[in-house]
Amino acid sequence: MNNPKPMLTLSEVMEKLRQKGITKEILMNEDKKFVLRDEGIVYKPEDLKIIRTYRFEGASDPGDNVALYLLQDIYGNQAMIIDSYGANSNYSGPEFDEFLKKIEEDEQKEEFDF
Repeated sequence: MNNPKPMLTLSEVMEKLRQKGITKEILMNEDKKFVLRDEGIVYKPEDLKIIRTYRFEGASDPGDNVALYLLQDIYGNQAMIIDSYGANSNYSGPEFDEFLKKIEEDEQKEEFDF
């Protein structure tokens, strides 16, 4: 019988992604546009695919619930979106959730199964 992999923290997953060269983050700006941090590239949902989703749940505090979405854009670049989910989302208003729901989910890539 296989032993399950130990659960990693958000910072451990981010470090493993960094080791694979993935350091860029997509953020929703004040104009409700989704941009690649420090590069100004603006994305529409159809420009992206979710290739892996990680969820982290706080043991005692629901405010510690975080999701990390690993995405690939139409040019093959990879980046992440990080969001506290539930009542404490990083983004107010419906735009963030609506944008995420429109992104196509690709097959979860095994190479990112940490």
